[in-house]
Order: sequence, then C-alpha cells, then structure tokens
Amino acid sequence: MADLDRTREALRAAMTAWAVAEVRGDQARVTPAPDPDQLALHLEQVDPGWSLHWACDSVTPPVVRARLNVLGAVREGLATGHTLNDARLRALADAVRFFGVPLPTEAQWVEYDPEDGPNTADLDAEAEGIAAPAARPASQVPEPPRDPQMEKARRHIDDLMEQIRAAGKGKEVAHLAMRGYGKNVEESRAIYKELQAILRG
Repeated sequence: MADLDRTREALRAAMTAWAVAEVRGDQARVTPAPDPDQLALHLEQVDPGWSLHWACDSVTPPVVRARLNVLGAVREGLATGHTLNDARLRALADAVRFFGVPLPTEAQWVEYDPEDGPNTADLDAEAEGIAAPAARPASQVPEPPRDPQMEKARRHIDDLMEQIRAAGKGKEVAHLAMRGYGKNVEESRAIYKELQAILRG
C-alpha cells in the first residue's frame, strides 16, 4: 500500500506538461499530462526498473498507446491528440489515471499560436497555487522514529534486489517488490530469504 502511495505521489509530481487535444482557429483545448523527463526523475526513486513503451495505432489522426510498468503493476493508456507528441502525452496521462491519479474531466481552452503552441502560462500558475498549500502540511508532519534494525533490513533487501536485477531475474521478484520491506523485522527476514532463494535458483 505504501508503495502504491509512493507511485501515485511520483506520478502526481510529474504532471507538469500540457497536451493539445484539438485546435480551433487561435484556440486550443489542452489537458494536463506527465512530463516524460519529470516522470523518469520521480519514478526512478520509486522503482529503478520501471518501464514505459509506446505504440502508434494511427498517424492521421494521431492515436497512441502508452504502457506504463511500475513495481510490476502495468497500466495502459490510449489517446488521440493534435500531433503525435500530444497523443503520446495524453496516452501517458490516461495510463497514469489507471494508477489512481485523479485528472480533471474537462479540458481547458487556451490561446494557440501555430509557432509557439498553446499559451498555458495562466494554467501553470493556477496548478502551482493548488499544489503548494497541499504540500506544506505534509512536510510539517514529523517522521516516525526509525528502527535501526528495520533500516539495516531495508538496506540488505535493496542490495539483494539490485543483484537480482543485475542477474536478469527482475520479473521473478516483481510480486515481492509490491510487498515492500515488510511491516516488521520478521517479515523483512522472510522476504530476504525468498529473495536469496530466487538469486541462488
């Protein structure tokens, strides 16, 4: 559950781009989407083995599929857009929605220039204003005291996970990655033993 929360937070933090759904004259309808660079940056901290694959269903009109895999959970999005890149961003946003990240149901209309693209400056300012107050209380919540034994167990599990991924057995431990480190030292030891067996096997 904690892993899913961390995944959602990472996906939310990457929602800094805007994709053009359609253009009418000097107006464009835009929808929020994850910025791929930001997505890579944030997901790397949650799951170094995450992956994203694209498939183009149609060039005219642009229709793209995005397949996002984080901690063994795979979600697929399908979308169209004004350009292929817009369709990619919107498909990625669709996949993110299936991870439980809420997205606005209605697109926003903004000014559009064929050379400069959509003018989303006002929308960016609005989004920052909404995100900032929500982030403040979380940073004021004191962290629970850390258990040195659990910290040690986490480091051992992380090291073993790295060895298993390096050995090309990442898929075999996806189900264990979803369990995290366990709720206590005993559970951590049990997970560690399972990982050792996979690495040796």
